[in-house]
Amino acid sequence: CHGYDILDLARKRNFAEVLFLLFTGELPNPDQARLLETLLIACITPGPRHPATRAAMNAAVSKTHPAHILPLAQATNGGPHLGAEEVEAAMRFLRKNLNRPASEVAAYLQGESEHREDHADAHPAPGFGSRFGGIDPLACNCANLLLTLPASGKALHWGNEFAARLNQRNGGWLMTGVVAAALADLGIDARAGGGLYQLFSAPGLLAQAMEFANK
Repeated sequence: CHGYDILDLARKRNFAEVLFLLFTGELPNPDQARLLETLLIACITPGPRHPATRAAMNAAVSKTHPAHILPLAQATNGGPHLGAEEVEAAMRFLRKNLNRPASEVAAYLQGESEHREDHADAHPAPGFGSRFGGIDPLACNCANLLLTLPASGKALHWGNEFAARLNQRNGGWLMTGVVAAALADLGIDARAGGGLYQLFSAPGLLAQAMEFANK
């Protein structure tokens, strides 16, 4: 714990603060702690239409041993579609483009996507695109909530402008992009971002599965 006594942390700090400590080497200031805690709650369950939740529910209803359900769900949640791999890719995309105008990047990527095969859901960049043929309202509202917090930084604001440029084609934020931007603003390394996303969503995956475990 970077020199801190674990029991002292247990007495005086909350989960978000200690999580930040583990991945940055120092305790967060109050604004950083609030941003991370808000993100933790917003991501606590991916929802019943997320591929990882479907994997968890299918495993549970098939009488898989409860201890094996979460690893199965997280195997799905580790992939490039709405999963951990996409979070890491989105963090790298944001850090690569933060010093470029969001409008310029959006125009270029949308132009590129016009030459690709048409799909129901377009993903012009990792963490951004459409969900079920339209804008994901949960991801949009989550981003707007995080943007009201003092610790929101360049990645969240740039991402919000980029997402707005995609709205005219029924695209915008995806939750993987929101997580990526918030973690980037907190100074978390991209290599840890995907695993943290899996950690954030684990309680909801397990809880959703347990509803089906005896059916």
